[in-house]
Amino acid sequence: MHFRSQKKLASEISLNDTIDVDRDGNPLTYIDVISCDDSMTADIERKLCVAKAKKYVNTMLTQRERHIINLRYGLGGKEPMTQREIAEKLKISRSYVSRIEKSALEKLRDAVK
Repeated sequence: MHFRSQKKLASEISLNDTIDVDRDGNPLTYIDVISCDDSMTADIERKLCVAKAKKYVNTMLTQRERHIINLRYGLGGKEPMTQREIAEKLKISRSYVSRIEKSALEKLRDAVK
């Protein structure tokens, strides 16, 4: 029984197992040579920025500006739309959509400063 259980463990290794020795005679382990592309802090920062942007969009903009920004940039999990598509949907001119979008983005830019 003992040999069977050891056979199952034979292919397992530990991150602390020594694989070599460095120039100074110190053991080199798997944990020393495995790299980790840790993007956790970047992910957290991105999520915080997205939450902050959503807060500004929801509190700083009028209902019409909010609606156009949501459509234009695909906020809320939707596909982004062009100004022309938004104009057709809302039955207003494309230039009016552009003016509303520009005004909304200026408000958001001022809020972030």
